[in-house]
Amino acid sequence: MKITFEKIADGEEDEIIVRSSSKNPELMRVLALLESQDVILTAYSNGGIFRIRPEDVFYVEAIDRAVFLHCESEVYEAKYKLHELEKMLAAYDFFRISKSMLVNLLQIKSFTFVAKGRLEAVMKSGEKVPISRHYMAALKNLLDL
Repeated sequence: MKITFEKIADGEEDEIIVRSSSKNPELMRVLALLESQDVILTAYSNGGIFRIRPEDVFYVEAIDRAVFLHCESEVYEAKYKLHELEKMLAAYDFFRISKSMLVNLLQIKSFTFVAKGRLEAVMKSGEKVPISRHYMAALKNLLDL
């Protein structure tokens, strides 16, 4: 991939032009990262309001209309819907692993096979999260497993 930087006159608006023969996954990830512009998540715990960076979230889980951000040692409640977070966090290596869960691929330590060919992710925190069979093929393809 070739990157060209062109200086513009003061007062002109910054502009990014993408020239490509196709929308490959690498290019789309870079564009999503540019568009996301430092996402900070607002979450709640014990009466406090916290600002959380996406890279600090291990996984996101929806339970009974509530959405929780699982970090290394804390769990926070978020007011977002799971599908909103899926869009917001796509550029930060989050992947849907079940109908109710997104996982940060950069926080996975390993994968293990469990009964009946099922797969689970072992997070760097030691927690294990199950991967739905429905999403397993896409995950294996994404990770070249």
